[in-house]
Amino acid sequence: MSGQNPVTPTASTLAEAARAAKTRGLPPLEKWNPPFCGDLDMHIKRDGTWFYEGTPIGRPELVKLFSTILWREGDKYFLVTPVEKVGITVEDAPFVAVDFEVEGEGVAQKLSFISNVGDAAVAGPSNPIRVERDPETGEPAPYVLIRRNLEALIDRKSFYRLVELGVHHEGWFGLWSQGAFFGIIPSDELPEDA
Repeated sequence: MSGQNPVTPTASTLAEAARAAKTRGLPPLEKWNPPFCGDLDMHIKRDGTWFYEGTPIGRPELVKLFSTILWREGDKYFLVTPVEKVGITVEDAPFVAVDFEVEGEGVAQKLSFISNVGDAAVAGPSNPIRVERDPETGEPAPYVLIRRNLEALIDRKSFYRLVELGVHHEGWFGLWSQGAFFGIIPSDELPEDA
C-alpha cells in the first residue's frame, strides 16, 4: 500500500466530488486518472432508471449529476472524479433517447436526439445510430451515440417515429442524418406489410 487510508466511496461522496469538479459543460474525465476504488452498488436499468443499493434514485438532478461523471472502458462503466473511480453496473445502455426532432429531408436530414438526462446529440458521423437485432426474436434494439463512448437506447415511441422516416438506400432500409446513412434492416428482410 502507499500509506494512504483506503477510501470507501458512497453515492454522497461521489456527488460531493462531482459538484466540486463541475464546470460549465461536462467535466474533463479524460484528463483524470484517479485510482480504482472498487465497485459501488449502483446500477442503471434498461429503462434508464438509476438505482443505489437497490433503491431507485428519485432525485433527477442527482441522476443528471452522476451522468456527467460516467465513463466507459470497454464493456465496463465507472463513475470518475478527480480522486476516485468506482465501477457501476449498466444493464444495457446508460441513457435512453426519449425524443428527437427532424430538420430537413433526404440526405440533408438532421435527427437531433434528447436523452433522459438532458443530453442532446445530432446523429451523424460523430454520433452514429446502430441497431442490434435479437438473434432469436429479430426484435430491434436501436442506439445512438450521445457523448464520448456512451450510447442511449432509443425508446420505442421514438423508434416507431424514426421508422416512418426510413428510406431504402443501397440494399438497406434506414435513416439519413447529417449526410450519413444508418441502416436499420436489409431491405429484403423488411416485412411485406411494412
